[in-house]
Amino acid sequence: MKWKDWVHVTKLDPDKQLKPGDIEAIAASGTDALMLSGTLNVTKENLAALQKQLKAYDLPLVMEPAGPEAVLVQGIDYVFVPSVLNSMDVQWIVGKHRLWVEQQKGMIPWEYLVPEAYIVLNPDSSVGKVTKAVCDLKAEEVAAYVAVADHYFHFPIVYLEYSGTFGDPNVVKAASEALDNSILYYGGGINSADKAAQMSKYADTIVVGNAVYDQGAAVLKATVDAIQ
Repeated sequence: MKWKDWVHVTKLDPDKQLKPGDIEAIAASGTDALMLSGTLNVTKENLAALQKQLKAYDLPLVMEPAGPEAVLVQGIDYVFVPSVLNSMDVQWIVGKHRLWVEQQKGMIPWEYLVPEAYIVLNPDSSVGKVTKAVCDLKAEEVAAYVAVADHYFHFPIVYLEYSGTFGDPNVVKAASEALDNSILYYGGGINSADKAAQMSKYADTIVVGNAVYDQGAAVLKATVDAIQ
């Protein structure tokens, strides 16, 4: 299954600890892929440690770097590279990307890379604070960002990131209606089958992260069953 066909992705944070047996349960949940991603305290060391725990399971692995200082490519199926379109700081739109290319001296495995247009919508989240994102956006403003990402910049993925809180379905619906070509990802507050089903009406792919750590792997399977 290629990434464009995924409907459920599990996001795992290298800075957080899973309980014994959780990884096996996550792998057996039916999720389509595992994403290694975090905002704070992500290092090459804790990324590699998490990757080592996951490599025994036959699931696609996605690296979603927060910056050029911690990027893994070896043993990874895809690198999803975010650009935060509603950031007030240009480094989160293109600056860190330029720095990564410069540091790698042209040795970038472009065939693994999938650009993501991030629209961060939770001002209290770590990603919202770190990227200085303007989060108090109306549905029509989000839809305009989405249209720019899809039609102007041709991002393969547009990602609505509510990061830890359940978003506004009307905003997600407006985003979906503004898209023609990009795949719409939704992440934030998916901690039940009902919430997964609600957002999957509009988003192509649902991302579940915090619920795995807060409630355990059983809730993950419930979210998978609700949309697959």
